[in-house]
Amino acid sequence: MSIKEMIAEHPDVAGHDNEPLTQAVRYAMYCAAICNSCADACSAEDEDRAQCIRLCMDCSDICTATYRVATRRTGENVAIIKATLALCIQACEACAAMCETHDDAHCKRCAKMCRETVEDCKKALETL
Repeated sequence: MSIKEMIAEHPDVAGHDNEPLTQAVRYAMYCAAICNSCADACSAEDEDRAQCIRLCMDCSDICTATYRVATRRTGENVAIIKATLALCIQACEACAAMCETHDDAHCKRCAKMCRETVEDCKKALETL
């Protein structure tokens, strides 16, 4: 199932979805899962990763809220979508910065996903 197709099929969208917003939704969804997994992997590391776990969990929750809010097309709430995208950018930047301080593969993957999500959220903000 395609997120783009689902949004485009909404009666209020009438086939004219916002491609950058749809892309941000997709990346936020993936980022939520990656950050959640990274937090779990960090909990299995030998060193203290409390701050990394916290930032990954916060990022996962904020990405989840972002994709949920941004996929709602009935009515209008552009101010909240913008605020949510901006918060997603902030959470992803903080998580990426923390994960980039670790050398393990799961943190590197998480940081990369967060950086990609930041770029897509910025592009989506430009369209609103």
